[in-house]
Amino acid sequence: MNLAIRDIRYHRGRFILTSVGLGLLLGVVMSMGGIYRGLFADALAVLNANKADIWVVQQDTNGPFAETSRIPEDIKYRIKAVPGVAEASPLSFQTLQIDRKGKPFRFFLIGYELNGFGGPPVIIAGRNIRQKHYEMVAAKAMKMELGEKIHLGLHDYTVVGITGKMVSSSGDPAAYVSLSDAQDIQFKKDNNAIRNDRERIGANVDRIPSLSQPQAKYLKQNIADIAESTHTVNTVVARLAPGTSLHEVQERIKRWNHFRAISDEEMRQILTKGMIEKARMQLGLFRIILLVISAVIISLIIYTSTLDKIRVIATLKLIGSQNRVIIGMILQQSLLMGVIAYAMGYTLILLTYEKFPRRIVLEAFDLQALFVIVMVICMISSFVGIRKALKVEPAEALGG
Repeated sequence: MNLAIRDIRYHRGRFILTSVGLGLLLGVVMSMGGIYRGLFADALAVLNANKADIWVVQQDTNGPFAETSRIPEDIKYRIKAVPGVAEASPLSFQTLQIDRKGKPFRFFLIGYELNGFGGPPVIIAGRNIRQKHYEMVAAKAMKMELGEKIHLGLHDYTVVGITGKMVSSSGDPAAYVSLSDAQDIQFKKDNNAIRNDRERIGANVDRIPSLSQPQAKYLKQNIADIAESTHTVNTVVARLAPGTSLHEVQERIKRWNHFRAISDEEMRQILTKGMIEKARMQLGLFRIILLVISAVIISLIIYTSTLDKIRVIATLKLIGSQNRVIIGMILQQSLLMGVIAYAMGYTLILLTYEKFPRRIVLEAFDLQALFVIVMVICMISSFVGIRKALKVEPAEALGG
């Protein structure tokens, strides 16, 4: 006869409700771990998709994901000419929020050269961008249909393809357009803004008394053309030829081109250590707090259950039962409660993690480590009840 199972059957309702409550709590702990892993996956999604060795950005900046970085588009030719660089491609990044179907719609827009790299890593529906203008590939999370049109900047763009789980470092779903379209969306001004800028430039030029009328007209036109140019990008990504020294290429770009060349590993450090460090610490603290709460709840339940069985335990001692029988009963109940709660939490998170607004990444190692921690907590928590049970005197079985 297993005393632990017999006692659980006798107090079935309380045991089930307690296990369900702990299961929900452990489900939250698992989700916290999944969110933590998801933060890393989101932060590195663009880097993993591009597979670039070097990110060339504006001098004295940490790149487009950490701060503003703007460099001329034609820098790509100078980067390609650096010895050891196999290919280089300019990229444009921007976060947009528009109204779609009466609701705010936020996403991350990536512009890339159609004959370069940095575009959608995989197309799961439709096709890739073929035309230089007005076509878009959207991430699956944007929930857009093939052929759907979306108005960005001054033009409408048609969704021609769907890619997988591509997001920005902040978790916004990503969309791809050609580099020229991305530059127009980011830098092209409407007609009223262009007219106002030209009038402002003209007024400033007219204040220069030494200019003749033809000179002033020529200067106005050239300044306006420069001001209206959209040939700017956020970064130029480069891949190196096999056997090339990464450090030497970085030094050449820094010395001769006056830009910062950030390696892929350095960019990962910027994203993971700088941008999501506080979120990582906060999630870790929440996990610890929830595990402590779980330990307290298990301890209280086991202790309360032991108090309810004081006379039963005293009777067992009176008839000559050894302490290991009583200890085994309490320990088995505690461990069984932990196993059932873990199974419920695991089932809950498996059924719901894909519905979370942020990516949830469930690592087998994390889940296994959590199971071990839960078992240890159950064992430690059971000591409270065991300590109380060992202090019970056999004479209490005869008390009124």
